[in-house]
Amino acid sequence: MRILGIDPGSIATGYGVVERVDGRLVHVAHGTLRAARGACLAERLASLHRDVVEVVARHRPDAAAVEEVFVAASPRAALVLGQARGAVLAALGTAAVPVSEYAARTVKQSVTGSGAADKRQVQAMVRRSLALEALPPADAADALAVAICHAYAARLAAAGVLGRGRRRGRRLALRRAR
Repeated sequence: MRILGIDPGSIATGYGVVERVDGRLVHVAHGTLRAARGACLAERLASLHRDVVEVVARHRPDAAAVEEVFVAASPRAALVLGQARGAVLAALGTAAVPVSEYAARTVKQSVTGSGAADKRQVQAMVRRSLALEALPPADAADALAVAICHAYAARLAAAGVLGRGRRRGRRLALRRAR
């Protein structure tokens, strides 16, 4: 199973692709999508949509996982982030890729063991989990973490551990998967 993880942003959007091979996760690709500086919001969103469609066409994921919007410092920032997320979801929907969404705390918990981990900790654990030679850029590391989180959740769902409908049970199941 090939999974595309996306960490949406209004300036930079990270993406990461992992694949389950012989029961382990293997790194396929990662990167950061950026719109042209000085572009208006509509142009940035169109660029993001186009770029995600290209990533999907290039890597052909079986599933996608996207980080949910968190409460930003300002309502305007949250709105712009939500619009970027919408462009990502529209691109994935256009490509008919099944999408799952995860809260940032759930992603961090599944990758580092702590829902309060900082970006550096996420980068380090992603590097270690995927046996990367170097730390991936922060946005790409976050996207790879989302993909890893989905891989764990999909494995647990297939085993019948997830799907109980309770948020608490889901977190405990993710913790046990590590």
